[in-house]
Amino acid sequence: MFTKDTFIKRRNDLRKLVSSGIVLILGNQESSMNYPANTFHFRQDSNFLYFFGLDAPDLAGIIDIDNNIDTIFGNDVDMEDIIWMGDQPLVKDRASQVGISNTETFGKLHDAVKKAIQSGRRVHFVPPYRSKNKIILESLLGIQTSVLKHYASIELIKAIIKLREIKDAGEIADIEATEETAWNMHVTAMKMAKEGIYEREIAGAMEGIALAGGGGISFPIILSVNGQTLHNHYHGNMLKNGRLMVADAGAESVAHYATDITRTIPVSGKFDTRQREIYEIVLKANEESILMSAPNISYKSVHLNAARIVADGLKQIGLMKGNIEQAVEQGAHALFFPHGLGHMMGLDVHDMEDLGENFVGYDEEFHRSAQFGLAFLRLAKKLKPGFVLTVEPGIYFIPALIDQWKAEKQFTEFINYDKLEPYKTFGGIRIEDDILITESGARVLGKKVPKSVAEIENVMK
Repeated sequence: MFTKDTFIKRRNDLRKLVSSGIVLILGNQESSMNYPANTFHFRQDSNFLYFFGLDAPDLAGIIDIDNNIDTIFGNDVDMEDIIWMGDQPLVKDRASQVGISNTETFGKLHDAVKKAIQSGRRVHFVPPYRSKNKIILESLLGIQTSVLKHYASIELIKAIIKLREIKDAGEIADIEATEETAWNMHVTAMKMAKEGIYEREIAGAMEGIALAGGGGISFPIILSVNGQTLHNHYHGNMLKNGRLMVADAGAESVAHYATDITRTIPVSGKFDTRQREIYEIVLKANEESILMSAPNISYKSVHLNAARIVADGLKQIGLMKGNIEQAVEQGAHALFFPHGLGHMMGLDVHDMEDLGENFVGYDEEFHRSAQFGLAFLRLAKKLKPGFVLTVEPGIYFIPALIDQWKAEKQFTEFINYDKLEPYKTFGGIRIEDDILITESGARVLGKKVPKSVAEIENVMK
């Protein structure tokens, strides 16, 4: 999808943002499931994909800032590899596809790094998240794995985020095309959901659709009638009428760009009065947040506005009370909406989270809050054209949290605890869309997944 000129430009753009030295980016290795030869599906490191574009294991890249040289390190396959995995392109041929003429065997990586260190040059690297790469970095740099993250280059981290947070036309087109697969996943789930079906049947069908789309799922599917558990990966429950089913799932493109959509549906095919009341509150928060998102608007302000919509809606049905502005300012709404409104999305579903969430979602102007609920906001800074992000407000009734706050008499001026008891078996509702920040506002990416009460009920007939 991307030409070699795209990768050359990305590496050259990085050179303009890093002062001197070499940038070392390790690709990922194979990862074993239960014995060495039985590996998980390979997923390349996203930073390596962004700058080098080679989707194969056991590779590394060096961008020499001072000498304008890029090098790929990797080994050509031997006959044993060919017998088991078939013919593979030579490393030099792979490298040429992304505009690199210099290649070395993987063993020469140690010599290249050692030479840079002996010359007094800075070796820039990002925090490793896989054990094998931690071990490689320890052998290359002589830094213990337990403290590697403390030596990661802040200069490089900030430079990568500055480049990757703005999606170009090719990236946006790839994400938008993959939204078609995500639409199919969610509409299929709506059509399958009925009493007597197990969650795993629907989750399996959704994952199959993602695989058929060419890239698989962008993260393990969250699908449960117990939607009050935010990231619920257990799929063993049988669906029963009267329950709601939350499906939070996305597809990944062949180029590894993510989608991430959530829909909440009634198992019976029709929302009852109580379900509809809560659903409409979340839907309003979702839609008004999308309308509010625009360049130079901080996502923290969008999140807090969504929180006010949630709190005001709950006050209208008698679950909250008092001054809504004060309730949100003090964090009382977080009993029902304990997470952030959304996150960046791109090559990672939580884009660039390996580089550090505070670097991605915060800056010199916006700092993470310590307040419960608000502390989980992954993206707070001002939005820019080219940002791709999620909008995912929710309302949840978490029995353990309700009981704890009630026992501690927290926010009794804002929460009607006596009216919450019947809601302890309600579950949760989340509605999530993927949006692109444009020059003048925001637009939802891809084909619209049914979202209104009428649309969902019509699909489920």
